[in-house]
Amino acid sequence: MIKGRDAIERFASETLQTYADGTPRTRHVTTNLIIEVDEEAGTAVSRSYYTVFQSLPDFPLQAIATGRYQDRFQRQDGHWRFAERTVTTSFSGDLSHHVRRSG
Repeated sequence: MIKGRDAIERFASETLQTYADGTPRTRHVTTNLIIEVDEEAGTAVSRSYYTVFQSLPDFPLQAIATGRYQDRFQRQDGHWRFAERTVTTSFSGDLSHHVRRSG
C-alpha cells in the first residue's frame, strides 16, 4: 500500500517513464463513475473504469491499460478528500514506453 503525497510522488517517479515535456505522455480517461454519499457520516465511495492512452512520436496513440478504481472519501473541515484508492488492472497492452524496467 502506498500512503501519502510523498510516497505517491516517489512511487510515480521511480516507476513511470517521463519525457522531454516532463510527463509520461499518457491520458487517463475515467468512465461509468458511480458515487454514493453518506452526508450524515461525511463519507462517500465511488467506483469507475479507467483507460490509459499513450502517444509518442515513435509510438502511435493507443490504449495501454484498462481497469477499475474503487475510492473512499471523507469530509474534513467542510472539504471532501480522498481517503483511499484501490486500482485494479483488468487488461494491459504495450507498457514498454510507460513503466520503467527494473534492475
